Amino acid sequence: MPQRKNTFSFRRRRAAQRVVHQAWAWIQRAGSVTADHPAGFRFGSIGEATRLAFPLGTVFGEPWIHLGSHCIIAEQVTLTAGLMPDLDLGPDPILRICDGVVLGRGSHVIADTTVTIGRDCYFGPYVYVTSTNHSYDDPHEPIGRQWPRMEPVEIGPGCWIGTGAVILPGARIGRNVVVAAGAVVRGAVPDHAVVAGAPARVVRRWTPADGWQPPLRTPPPVPIPAGTTPDQLRALAELDEETVTRLAELEAEG
Repeated sequence: MPQRKNTFSFRRRRAAQRVVHQAWAWIQRAGSVTADHPAGFRFGSIGEATRLAFPLGTVFGEPWIHLGSHCIIAEQVTLTAGLMPDLDLGPDPILRICDGVVLGRGSHVIADTTVTIGRDCYFGPYVYVTSTNHSYDDPHEPIGRQWPRMEPVEIGPGCWIGTGAVILPGARIGRNVVVAAGAVVRGAVPDHAVVAGAPARVVRRWTPADGWQPPLRTPPPVPIPAGTTPDQLRALAELDEETVTRLAELEAEG
């Protein structure tokens, strides 16, 4: 078997890689922001077990940013309150993120006026939420120099916002709404809807009278029964398809 060339150099490089990865893991732990972290004291509030992962994106206007408990803010997430740092925005919160919210890596939440994200909302990576639009009323003035328009944004509880979605000023998204990846949302979205496209439109909706319309194409997932142990799950995973089918038939026969 051929010997590896320059074994000493290889071992030194491998040891250096381990040191770099261990050091970076330590930096991530030390740099993350929680309610007990000194950087956390700048926020209007941070709830229990909420963590902003390191490295952070752009963050300013912290006194007007209120974060609930058990939130996960992933790496490179931008959170801003106000048009620029060091403004006095008054006594009330501008950006409110409720309990149990997850913001995916690289997402932006730009709150120049009020933005509210309801509890248990999950964002994929690179979602963009903004309460500000550029204006272009004056055709002779560069767009970037014209005063922007602002409208509050509200995202109801229990929503799933797909990767790369854009939530525009004035959006009012209801409860348990799915926003498809890449959708551009403006205006009102009803509860229990699925929206997709640019601009986003309702492609499926649930109502108590009719259920899901159009009907779902796949059966709902079956939850794991309460009390199931990890050993039982491992044993099920090792069963072949024929055995699983036979067990299902026996269960159906009662």
